[in-house]
This record gives sequence, C-alpha cells and structure tokens, in this order.
Amino acid sequence: MPSANLSFPPDFLWGAATAAYQIEGATQEGGRTSSIWDTFSHTPGKVLGGDTGDTACDHYHRWRDDVRLMAELGLRSYRFSVSWPRVQPTGRGPAVQRGLDFYRELVDELLAHDITPAVTLYHWDLPQELESAFPSGHAAGGGWPERDTAHRFAEYAGIVAEALGDRVARWTTLNEPWCSAFLGYGSGVHAPGRTEPVAALRAAHHLNLAHGLGVQALRAALPARARIGISLNPSAVRPLTASAEDLDAQRRIDALANRVFTGPLLKGTYPQDLLTDTAHLTDWSFVRPDDLAAIKQPLDFLGINYYAPAVVSAASGEVDPSAPRRDGHGDSPHSPWPGSESVLFHHAPGELTAMGWPVDPTGLTDLLLQYTAEAPGVPLFITENGAAYDDKPNPDGSVHDPERVRYLHGHLAAVHQAIRAGADVRGYYLWSLLDNFEWSYGYSKRFGMVYVDYETQARVPKSSARWYGKLAATGELPEAED
Repeated sequence: MPSANLSFPPDFLWGAATAAYQIEGATQEGGRTSSIWDTFSHTPGKVLGGDTGDTACDHYHRWRDDVRLMAELGLRSYRFSVSWPRVQPTGRGPAVQRGLDFYRELVDELLAHDITPAVTLYHWDLPQELESAFPSGHAAGGGWPERDTAHRFAEYAGIVAEALGDRVARWTTLNEPWCSAFLGYGSGVHAPGRTEPVAALRAAHHLNLAHGLGVQALRAALPARARIGISLNPSAVRPLTASAEDLDAQRRIDALANRVFTGPLLKGTYPQDLLTDTAHLTDWSFVRPDDLAAIKQPLDFLGINYYAPAVVSAASGEVDPSAPRRDGHGDSPHSPWPGSESVLFHHAPGELTAMGWPVDPTGLTDLLLQYTAEAPGVPLFITENGAAYDDKPNPDGSVHDPERVRYLHGHLAAVHQAIRAGADVRGYYLWSLLDNFEWSYGYSKRFGMVYVDYETQARVPKSSARWYGKLAATGELPEAED
C-alpha cells in the first residue's frame, strides 16, 4: 500500500516522551534528594562508563528552550514524568513546593505553545529513603517489595494531582512496572540492583496495588475531565518452534511479562498458571483479600510501550546459572523470570538496532489487536516506541538518521494496520524527544529524535525529527528517506 494512503485520524495525538531521571539533571537542586537511580548509577560497575544522571540533558535549566523546540517540531503532546524525590524527597509527608513549581511552570509553558501535557507519575525514580526503609524487617531492603510503598505512592499521586490537576488532563500512574519489578529486583540490571526472585514477585504485586490506589487518589483529586491510565511494556512472545516444550516456554514468559499485570488490572485476578509456576518460590500470601478489587480500577486508556518481540524456547539441556543471560534486557547471571529461569531467548532474524534488538513491527500490530480484544472499550496509546542508532553529526553539524526514519515508518505503518483492523488507537509518543541517559547503558545509546551534545548541551534536531514533524502536521505517513 503506498504511504500516501496511510492517513491517520484527524484527532490522532502526535507526541514525544521523556523521563525525569534521564533528562532533568540538577539531582541535588530545588530540594530534590536521591532516588534509587542516583544511588545505583553512583555504584561502581552498575552503569556503563560510570555515567550518572547528575547532569543528563540539563532539562531542569533548559526546559523553556526544550518546549520551544517541541513547538518548532510540531509536536502536539509531550509525555514526561514527575521526579518523585523532587516533589516529595523522603517519599512521605508534605511536598516541596519548589519541586512542584518546576512542573507547574513546565506545564504552563507547554499549554502556551498548544502542546498537550501528559504526566507520568512514576518512571523508576523511587525516593532512596523508601528503598532504605525496612517496614517488615526485611534485611535486604524496602522499596517495591514492601506494601507500604504502594500507599506512599498513592499519597504522592494525590499531591501531584492537587498541584497540576487544573492544568493536566492526561495522567499515567506507572511506566513499565515489569522493569521496576523484574529488572530492579530480579536480574538486578536496573536500580536498586537486587537479585531476589521472591522480592521481584512481591514488587510486581505492590506496583499493581500502587496503580490501583493511585487511580483512586487521582480520581479523588482530579476534575471529571481527567483521563487516567497506565503504560505497560507487554511482550509479543513467540515460540521458537511449535513443539510442546517451546509453547510451554511461551506460556511461562507471557505470564511473567504480560499477565502478571493485565490479569489483576483487567480481570481482577492473577493467572493460575503463574501462581503454579512460582509456587516453589512463594505462596503469594502477600496478596491480601481486598487487593485485587483495589487494583482493578476502570481505565480511561491503556498505554503500550513496544520495541521488539521476544522469541523463546525451552532449554535443550541444563542451564549454567552463572552464565550471563541475554534476553534483551541486559546481561546478568540472574534471571528476571522467577520460576522460569531455564527459558531461552533468541533473536529474530533480520536488522538489529544499536541495542541489539530486532526490528519487527509486526509485534506492535499483534499487541494492539490483542489488547483491543482483552480490554474492549479502552482506548490505546503507543506511549513509547523508537530505536537507538549510532547517530553522529555530519561535518556541517547536521545529524542524518535514515535508519530511525525507516524504523518509525515501519512501526507507524503497523499502527495504521491495527487501526484498520479495528484497534482504537488514539495517539503515538515517539521515544525519545532527546538523546539521554539510557539507564544501565549510560550515554552510549541514542534514542532521541534530537541529538544532544553532552559536552555543550547543544540540541540538534535529526532528520527523523523533521520527518516526524511533517507527519504530525499532515497526519499522513511520509515516505521513508534513504
């Protein structure tokens, strides 16, 4: 089908996304205290090159210029996260008004440029004090494995809603809770860097509970026009072969990647096969009788973050527990898949991004149609999609990134295909607006449509930014460039 025929609905929302720790910097300014990512990135050996988010893109000081740049690029919406320790440094008690003022001014500037703000309350920067608290006496630490953290999140959600609710109508509770739970507490490649399978499962449940309690707090504080959802990173899990063993591997990973969240969120229950797969680790007694009803709150939208599908198989022999695991989420001898550590992950054939992730837009179409069926009547947004490439300035200072344009073209065509097949997709947020601190990869991976020179903090829109701006202006998918 020619690209000229790929027209999106006129009210389709075109935006870009960022996260606070990845771009803001100013980690010790304005009353902000440390998050788990500050602690993790300052721990030797945890982040490539010893990089930290101390300065990042210096967005805290350059936000006005960044908003003007968004407007010049034609963005209609900006999805950003609020830094919890900037607003509530200890994770409990009263807010720091200087922290809230930063976001009030940012939102006002966005609205002045006719850019719709979309707030994410949690994008992985838990206040360190909550991780260091041991309310249940656990020697290993507090944080998301502890029930109290869910209640602290609800309090924080209410604080931000009271401050920004008169200006912001689009709210996301959590971004990618799978990463927070299973990379943070399972494989340990994300903050806080713990490697405890049961803690990872507890964290997943308490993140679910935090979402439910957070939605209740938001609805109590926000006007009726507010729209509230969550951003998941569901995996399009595919078996390597049609063998019974590989199909069981697919089922296991689907339970841990997807249904551990969508079961409680959409159905009010955890899938029985997940409970069975992990019964040798825990009896799930941390799930209290009223939790599932609290988690299953009505959603105004569901955010889908997509980068690549997963291809899995059963292990053909005994797995070496000390060998680095390569499942697209970093190399670690510790598995992020409690109870299914023996499942093997395989690269799909074809082109890879700089992250080593396969380029396969079909997984996005599959997920959008899957969640249209699983959550009927709930609008969908692609809240993250993009790719890292080894972008470098040309001698004239311009940055040409045709690989990213081709990636975006293919994935947006996949979105269009899903819409034609009946998916209610309302918008798309490109990841990311700016090159930034890419978690355990430090500054070695560039996802931005705007190039950032980290020495000077100069911003240079890449050719993908101009291409995307044309799409946002016309609603028609431009041809991919060479």
